[in-house]
Amino acid sequence: MPKREFPPGFNPAHLRHAAGLLLAFPLEDRAHVVLTVRADTLERHGGQVALPGGVIEAGETIEEAALREAHEEVGLDRSRVRTLGTLSALDIPVSGFRLHPVVAVSTEDLSLSPAAGEVARILRVSVDALMDRGALRRKPMIRDGRTLDVPYFQLDGIEVWGATAMILAEFLTLLEWPGFTT
Repeated sequence: MPKREFPPGFNPAHLRHAAGLLLAFPLEDRAHVVLTVRADTLERHGGQVALPGGVIEAGETIEEAALREAHEEVGLDRSRVRTLGTLSALDIPVSGFRLHPVVAVSTEDLSLSPAAGEVARILRVSVDALMDRGALRRKPMIRDGRTLDVPYFQLDGIEVWGATAMILAEFLTLLEWPGFTT
């Protein structure tokens, strides 16, 4: 898939940095991750599946921003997780963000609740479901007048695509997921 460019006239100096939290935790003795369905009323990416996350504020580290945003969006108790590191930063031209994914773990299932007006649903997705070759699909999408073959995850009727799918694919690759190979 060709790299998506920033809109004409976009000044890279105006790129905004954001952090997202990829939180892994056990549920019924299986590894799961937290994803959110963004509220339909949001101006940017409404209705899409995303990591809890948002803009990095002045003076914050990437990890601090990811944990703060997860606290604000899903009520995450930051004292019950441990950050492991970051994945590759990802530019999102449609909204002018550079997203910095942070991986964190908890040794227990956490009580989470969606922030009204921001998060429509919280998804607890098993890593096994993500690694299932049947979950990985492709479909044509038209972007900037071009038809692209876009990979996405199909999970219980929910499509996870775009930046979130790319971040999940990198995470799964670290777990030796074969993806589209073989």
